[in-house]
Amino acid sequence: MAPSSEGAPSTLIVGQSGGPTAVINSSLVGVLREARAQGIKRVYGMRYGIRGLLLGDLVDLSSLPVEVLPALQQTPAAGLGACRYHLTDADVPNALSLLQEHGVHYMVYIGGNDSADTSHRLALAAQEGGMDLRVIAVPKTIDNDLPVTDHCPGYGSIARYMAISTLETTLDTKSMPDIYPVKILETMGRDAGWLPASAALARSTGWDTPHLIYIPERPVDIDEILSDVQRTYREKGHVVIVLSENVKCRDGRLLSVAGMEELSGAGAAPENPSPDDPPNEASAAATNVAPNFVDAFGHSYYRQVSTGFVLSELITRRLDMRARVDLPGTLQRSSQAHQSEVDLVEAEECGRAAVRAALAGTSDQMVILERAEGPLYRATIGMSELQRIANVEKHMPADFITPDGNFVTQAFIDYALPLIGGPLPQYVELQT
Repeated sequence: MAPSSEGAPSTLIVGQSGGPTAVINSSLVGVLREARAQGIKRVYGMRYGIRGLLLGDLVDLSSLPVEVLPALQQTPAAGLGACRYHLTDADVPNALSLLQEHGVHYMVYIGGNDSADTSHRLALAAQEGGMDLRVIAVPKTIDNDLPVTDHCPGYGSIARYMAISTLETTLDTKSMPDIYPVKILETMGRDAGWLPASAALARSTGWDTPHLIYIPERPVDIDEILSDVQRTYREKGHVVIVLSENVKCRDGRLLSVAGMEELSGAGAAPENPSPDDPPNEASAAATNVAPNFVDAFGHSYYRQVSTGFVLSELITRRLDMRARVDLPGTLQRSSQAHQSEVDLVEAEECGRAAVRAALAGTSDQMVILERAEGPLYRATIGMSELQRIANVEKHMPADFITPDGNFVTQAFIDYALPLIGGPLPQYVELQT
């Protein structure tokens, strides 16, 4: 794309980064709508985040028809494409040079912890070099792990997804408890427990589900989980478990790794007793632990290792109870069917606020959401320095977790329930 011939103050560039959410495009729409409202003449979009800038892969969004914006706001995944690219020291001056070449004075970057790092580094380098560039970050993450902000756009929608999925998998389990008395729902969430915790919002409908929640903030040993399962089954007749993909044991090992080590030492797995059974993925993986994949930001990904499948096999072997796993994977993070109206509106407002802040001369900051005091939920827009957010992870506070570590408290329910928007579906149970 050729450099803009427009005056520098009239040009803004926007990009999306990190894992998509159900409302990441709502923030993009907020940027585009506010840019037009403020009279910004040219808006560039970085294709696939900061990588698009470095590779010259930009799209001119200035003439995007206004009637496209509502549909874009309801489109899943990242409309511009996203990345997990860590800027090298050599990339920074190159990125600034490209921004100057295109006459950019305002940059809005929509993303999470790592994107905050990218924005912070570019803002600092621009200031040190005397370049008139205002960089504002917009929060985005399903993990809800950004510090300072009360919550993150993207979390309310995936929390709604988790609550409804938990309700529905519970009904499935209760329909045939003699076939699969134990159901395990495994969530994403890296090293914070906000995602599995949100499954507890299902209880707001009156259903007694889930029964057990395990999160990274509370290490737990295999024997403890199996004891919880046994006790719950005796009391309820079935068990619904929600856990994070990165639950850890007390010795620091991932539960999936510790479980596979136990399974691999216990001999071959029994044959599947029914054609309806899922493939025995845990047993297959137990004899060949795949190496960790670590991205440029130092985040680990565990290929071929499912905590849920490992736990299901341990339950089957140790407790002689059949367990089945629901593994929504990346489907959970961009579901438009479960989009929260609160999340949608707040995401757009964060995008709009970023443009206003940049035009007001602010730089090196992120838009944040601040919860107002009072019995009714209301959030206001604020700003925070990027150095307080970049590469910092917010974990669930202790008062959101029960003392035994296998569920959440009412304080968490009160915090998270307003974020999921309207009421959850009301399902019924026929009584005999």
